[in-house]
Amino acid sequence: MAGTSTSARAHSGMRGWLLKGLQRSDPRAGGPHHEEPPERQHSWWQVMCLTGVDYFSTLGYQPGIAALAAGALSPLATLLLVALTLFGALPTYRAVAGQSPHGLGSLSMLERLLPGWRGKLLVLFLLGFVATAFIVTITLSAADATAHILHNPFVPRFMSGWQVPVTLALIAALGGVFLVGFSEAISIAVVLVALYLVLNVVVLVTALRRVLADPALVSDWGEALTAEHSSPLAMVAVSLYVMPKLALGLSGFETGVAVMPLVKGDLARRIGGARKLLTTAAVIMSVFLITSSFATTVLIPAKEFAEGGAANGRALAYLAHEYLGDGFGTVYDLSTIAILWFAGASALAGLLNIVPRYLPRYGMAPDWSRAARPMVLVFTAISFLITLFFGADVESQGGAYATGVLALILSAAVAVTLAAWNEGRTRAAVSFGVITLIFAYATVANVIERPDGLVIALLFVLAIVITSLISRATRSTELRVTKVTLDDLARRYVSESGEIRLIANEPHERDCKEYVDKAREAWELHRLRTGEGLLFLEVSVSDASEFAGELHVVGEERHGFRILRMESPTIANAIAALLLYLRDQTGKTPHVYFHWAAEGNPVGALLRYLVFGGGDIPPLTREVLRQAEQETARRPLVHVG
Repeated sequence: MAGTSTSARAHSGMRGWLLKGLQRSDPRAGGPHHEEPPERQHSWWQVMCLTGVDYFSTLGYQPGIAALAAGALSPLATLLLVALTLFGALPTYRAVAGQSPHGLGSLSMLERLLPGWRGKLLVLFLLGFVATAFIVTITLSAADATAHILHNPFVPRFMSGWQVPVTLALIAALGGVFLVGFSEAISIAVVLVALYLVLNVVVLVTALRRVLADPALVSDWGEALTAEHSSPLAMVAVSLYVMPKLALGLSGFETGVAVMPLVKGDLARRIGGARKLLTTAAVIMSVFLITSSFATTVLIPAKEFAEGGAANGRALAYLAHEYLGDGFGTVYDLSTIAILWFAGASALAGLLNIVPRYLPRYGMAPDWSRAARPMVLVFTAISFLITLFFGADVESQGGAYATGVLALILSAAVAVTLAAWNEGRTRAAVSFGVITLIFAYATVANVIERPDGLVIALLFVLAIVITSLISRATRSTELRVTKVTLDDLARRYVSESGEIRLIANEPHERDCKEYVDKAREAWELHRLRTGEGLLFLEVSVSDASEFAGELHVVGEERHGFRILRMESPTIANAIAALLLYLRDQTGKTPHVYFHWAAEGNPVGALLRYLVFGGGDIPPLTREVLRQAEQETARRPLVHVG
């Protein structure tokens, strides 16, 4: 017995530790971080650094991936990517910042623009691509950090084949930090970004000086271009073709709007600050993308970019060691490893925010998903699987990463286009429509070229949808009403009714005949007279896709009958919530009276309840009451005739 007690205490302690911080707030709030002011807010440039650990860290692998994808055309393809950044993604996300200032991003815009199940199913679908982008950010960043570790000249040579174990160790360390607790993210981000950008400036200035000192390098690069491509038009065409593979350089925009609540100031200043950070980050990154692509393409032999080459996944680090020595190169490696690791931390933090913002609000996540630690374990395990699947190879994960990034930007472009059209801003809608078509091309081209990213995204989508629907079904009989209010007339009806007896009526024509027939049915089935203070209860389904909401009860007299009316996502839940509320407010035991519905398939009735909020109301109402009130003596009574 003592052993059992010790085991139980240990189990309880472990469960308590895992679920520490479990949020049990209003489910309509969309999770613990939804529109709640953070403990500390910061200047926009400091928040930009938090975005920058994701955005700027791609310099660790972007030049190498660009060189592999485009060869000598890498600078031109990168220039097209920069144009798409400044004239496509940037104006799109500046618009998103204005439309969704609470950090919910383009997904919340689409949810508002497409109400009901359409919007929620679209959000579930896009969450698969969000998961792809953030999970592959973790695995790709860790893999590239490993490449910088293993290629450093001071690391023992026997570790050269340890790419997968070291990457798994970095991911495990990241998960461990989040299990313990992660704070002061912005302070760390400011230091890391400042140091990393300064070191990159030193490397690129040194590299460009080397190019200027040896004009033959540029001549050789020009000859390689003309040898591979017959005309400038062909160069542009090929650059457009390969440009989607370079989409990793667009990775910071969704993060930029997600961190908006951290910007200091009121709503207007927050939007203005977010737009400043998006613009500044995009301009800085554009300069680094162009200069790094040019310097690495001209100075590094093509064979070094290939798998096993010294510049594979670490082109700028190659230049740092080559031209500034192993001492400076090691400092650069350490800076790159730190910012790549922190980019994974930023992505994991994003996932931990996104899950409670959407899935619990839809009723599509188990209760423990609102606690951080269980989700850290889930995301860490998934990251392990992705790392093993790709063998911790940087270049092979680029397609999956680009797919997630492009899908998110495409959804943002669609959202701002629809918003502009609905607001009557035709010129803006046309402009954003063109941007949407460009990103649609880039997304489709990337998927065709590298379908593995789509496969991973669809697996995430399938897992999210299946688990979400199972969760919605298993949680469907929870008491999901967060607040009940009665208007003055409804409150007077209740106070004057003596025994609280509610006749459930499905409203149709709402004419005199309907209520007379319902009163006759109440007498025939339950022996209730209208003179006994009976109240008719009518529930209309508002948006059945909503999981929870407030209940506002309105009193009305119609054809001589007293009626309580309300709207709710589900009829049974609303009736149960009102009965419990009336019991608590009056101290009386309320009664509700139904008649049996026409016979039908019980599976069909359950589906109608889950999807349309209706179904077989009497047994569902009783089940909600049974789960909400364990004491039988205090439970409101359900009568069916």
